[in-house]
Amino acid sequence: MRYQYMTSGVCSRAIELELENGIVKEVVFIGGCRGNTQGVAALIRGMDAREAVERIKGIDCGGKGTSCPDQLAKAIEMALEKE
Repeated sequence: MRYQYMTSGVCSRAIELELENGIVKEVVFIGGCRGNTQGVAALIRGMDAREAVERIKGIDCGGKGTSCPDQLAKAIEMALEKE
């Protein structure tokens, strides 16, 4: 199933993701640092969604209290709740 998550406190504006049976199938960041967000998306693709959350939740960017990976963790958690 496809989901969209509106980010907060980071350069990217939104995250689109697709989960299938608890596996991250696709991640697309809207906005943000293109190279970094593409890298994070590529690393997470194919991973168990819960494991992905464990690895990236709480990562901080420049003292903001969040980051694009942290926002992705929140997006995945939201998607898992809806599945």
